[in-house]
Amino acid sequence: MPAHPARRRERLREATLAEIREAARRLLTTKGPPAVTINAVAREIGMSGPALYHYFASHDDLVAAVTADFLRELTTAMETARDAHAPGASAERLLATCRAMRDWAIAHPAEFGWIFASPIAPAASARHRPDSPRNQAGRDFELVFLQQIEELWAGPRFPVPAAEELDPSVREQLRAYAAALDRDLPIEALYVALSCWIRLYGLLCMEVLNQLDFVYSDPGPIYEETLRDLAATLGLAVTDQ
Repeated sequence: MPAHPARRRERLREATLAEIREAARRLLTTKGPPAVTINAVAREIGMSGPALYHYFASHDDLVAAVTADFLRELTTAMETARDAHAPGASAERLLATCRAMRDWAIAHPAEFGWIFASPIAPAASARHRPDSPRNQAGRDFELVFLQQIEELWAGPRFPVPAAEELDPSVREQLRAYAAALDRDLPIEALYVALSCWIRLYGLLCMEVLNQLDFVYSDPGPIYEETLRDLAATLGLAVTDQ
């Protein structure tokens, strides 16, 4: 029986959307972020610029869609590495997650930079819709790390500062963040988790964006040393990789 015309049109549309995003990625990885324009992407797939607007209402929407793709790919890599270890192996799961993040970032520096070093303009509607695919993909990525912290907190708890020891401004910001997350972590635990994340993520950004080349041709051992320090902060026993 022939496919229903509406379903056939939807499949064609989905295929075209995927082709557009793939073309944008190709331009990004071969020519850099400035090359990813509506007209350039359209030319890449043999379409006119105005025709592409039937699929993405603006350049910001295209950027958001491509960013969501990259975030999903990174999240899947991290989850796959995590799930290669048994649920009770907390240290191994967390370190595998963080190593997978670095592996993906090194293998895809253009995509990593696109996600984390090229912020979308504040007016970009696709970024600011809470239910947008880009925001959902970002939240899923965020939770890969945070959910493991929650699991650690549910067991023998790692050391945290008393809430009153934190700067009042920090406390206020953490409370707002906790409310937005709607997760079951006190602000003291969030403070430690974010401190760990900032240190790890900051190091990775410096490596991928070539900010350490002046001294380290191979920052891998520095990343591993940082992982061991973070594991100790979180009360995890780590054996050699």
